[in-house]
Amino acid sequence: MTAAIADTQTETPTRAIAALALAAMVSGMALRVTDALLPRLASDFSISLGQAAQVVTAYAVAYGLAQLGFGPLGDRFGKYRVIAWACAGSAVTSLLCALAVGPHSLMAARLLAGASAGAVIPLSMAWIGDAVPYANRQPVLARFLTGQITGFAVGMWGGGYAAEHLDWRAPFFAIAALFAVASVVLHTLRRRGLTDLTQPPRQQVLRHMVGEFAGVLAKPWARAVLMTVFLEGALVFGPFVFVPAHLHDRFELPLSTVGGLMMAYAAGGLVFAFNARWLVQRLGERKLVQWGAITLALAFLLLAFGPWWSLAAPACAIVGVGFYMLHNTLQTQATQMASERRGSAVATFAACLFLGQSVGVAISAVLVEMLGTAWVLALGAMLLPVVAWQFNRWRDRLL
Repeated sequence: MTAAIADTQTETPTRAIAALALAAMVSGMALRVTDALLPRLASDFSISLGQAAQVVTAYAVAYGLAQLGFGPLGDRFGKYRVIAWACAGSAVTSLLCALAVGPHSLMAARLLAGASAGAVIPLSMAWIGDAVPYANRQPVLARFLTGQITGFAVGMWGGGYAAEHLDWRAPFFAIAALFAVASVVLHTLRRRGLTDLTQPPRQQVLRHMVGEFAGVLAKPWARAVLMTVFLEGALVFGPFVFVPAHLHDRFELPLSTVGGLMMAYAAGGLVFAFNARWLVQRLGERKLVQWGAITLALAFLLLAFGPWWSLAAPACAIVGVGFYMLHNTLQTQATQMASERRGSAVATFAACLFLGQSVGVAISAVLVEMLGTAWVLALGAMLLPVVAWQFNRWRDRLL
């Protein structure tokens, strides 16, 4: 079945993975586009920054919870097929975001958008896990994620540019069109038979879903990976969402400039992606986790207290490198922690990441009102190395 496919696959399906990277790019844009838009949304809707951040929380909650359905559906009906249809649905929900008339309708549309986009990244990772042997998987996953990383950059810049020069709806129209293109490409490759992998026998849906998730959670190592990625999502993206507002308020920078500075995060992620094979061989998974967390902590402190705005770009680049050192290692473990039900395992992993992000953003929004953005970043910096240390303890005991 699919668990054995990776052991017999000899060639990397390049075109199929490139199409998944395109879908991941659009998904990355949709995820990060609102970060630099938050001050504009707060101003246009006459609400606080913390209230505006609820559009981020809504997307992340829906994205995370949707994994609970998409993982088993991908295992049952075919991961590539589900991704292609999810992109079509995301084109519609992104259009609804563009047509929102107020904060409540925008939040509802972002909730739907998060739910529809939830299939793209985790099922793509699971499909790659089926198609690529474990020995080659981490560098291939890193190259696939260049699509998502590029999407992060374009989304951050596009959100900032629209906040300063356009209507805030403009980037959502663009994202809707790109999701439609991605859906067409994915469906075309699937009809040509370039994405076919053996599927498990079909079962009754609800019983299959319950059995799949129970099987994942029964494994102690899977529980350790899932707890770590939940905390990672909370401690990285909870504070990071407020970096554009932090730079805008502290240095009085235009939001378009802030969006440009934030693109350095994606540049740092690309640095890791293109050097992933060398870094994995040189450091190994344990040190990648340890030094990734330390790198993130230092970058967050630089963003929080750096005296010059010009330090923001290198700090964001360092965040990108550190995050992907840590996260790519967790992703690789996620594709292997329950290989016999890989779609459900990776979907659960993604659900924990985005539920962690939603919790982190919600808590950070409260703390921003009380302490300010700088101290929220500092709190993330203090806790991330602790999470990495605990993960490596679990790794030593359970693997």
